[in-house]
Amino acid sequence: MTVAVIIVAAGRGTRAGAGEPKQWRMLDGKSALARSLAAFAGFERVVLVLHPDDMARGVAEFGGQVTLVEGGESRSESVRNALELLDGTGISRVLIHDGARPLVPAAVIARVLAALEVSAAAAPALAVTDALWRGEAGAVVGTVPRDGLYRAQTPQGFHFDAILAAHRACPEGGADDVELARRAGLSVAIVAGDEDNLKLTYAEDFTRAERILGAKMDVRTGNGYDVHAFCEGDHVWLCGVKLPHGRGLKGHSDADVGMHALTDALYGALAMGDIGRHFPPSDPQWKGAASRIFLAHAAQLVRARGFRLASADVTLVCENPKIGPHALEMARVLAEIIEVEAGRISVKATTSEGLGFTGREEGIAALATATLVSA
Repeated sequence: MTVAVIIVAAGRGTRAGAGEPKQWRMLDGKSALARSLAAFAGFERVVLVLHPDDMARGVAEFGGQVTLVEGGESRSESVRNALELLDGTGISRVLIHDGARPLVPAAVIARVLAALEVSAAAAPALAVTDALWRGEAGAVVGTVPRDGLYRAQTPQGFHFDAILAAHRACPEGGADDVELARRAGLSVAIVAGDEDNLKLTYAEDFTRAERILGAKMDVRTGNGYDVHAFCEGDHVWLCGVKLPHGRGLKGHSDADVGMHALTDALYGALAMGDIGRHFPPSDPQWKGAASRIFLAHAAQLVRARGFRLASADVTLVCENPKIGPHALEMARVLAEIIEVEAGRISVKATTSEGLGFTGREEGIAALATATLVSA
């Protein structure tokens, strides 16, 4: 089965209020259209239908990722333009989705595809559960039975040849592709939709979409703790900054206790252990290694698993050397390695008031907390 996806985004969306067309408006840092496309990132053939005025923007933002085609005067004409483009390319199934439905869950897409194994057409929908009224001049004038009524969603899926023929047979178009499929005699299977798969129509729909995105945010917090004893030497490395000191810190690597604590905090937030799991001290290749290697590796794992660093806090516990004059530079270096702005990282110090091994100046301890959020 060879599947193509058509994303229809050629409308102007005037009901969404003033401003640019709704599909181009931002939702939590990404345009609604970019989110719609991201939902189908696993499909090899995606056709994006845009208004002629938006083609240059489409090329700039999505060129090389999808196939672009100009839309028509109506939604049906826009879909037909995309179908004609795909004709003869070996496509056997096609999913047709509204670009203004940016939050379609993967499970809905999977249900439509599964239904196409036994039906020539399938579409997601939600049963109507509210009472339905007829109204005139702001007053209720009657009721409508809700039994058997559904709210249609997309993507609507079809055997390619069948929906292309249906569009060609009805050049006047219809409300959606299911209507044209039914006119052509196709049986359309209903699969379960999802309340989050809303269509952005009015300005308030963007507020609801933002709430949904916020509710889906994955937040992780990790803690790190490390200790290194003093040894002979003339400097210490702390949070990536080399500080002159009468002694050094003992360790298998460069013994940067602050960077180690932060690295472990990142690993911990991902539930991926600690530095020792990824860089065993028994491995001679890491003897004397710069600790920025460890931190950069943890940061790469954060990005690879779809997270970003929201904030990090590092506390160094020592009597000497004095950290205050170097704290901002330490935060800058850590931010550079993790690839975030320096304002997301705090470095500070405290003493232990002469108590314990840090108070006796036998070594330095560090604590770190890191908070990750889904990107």
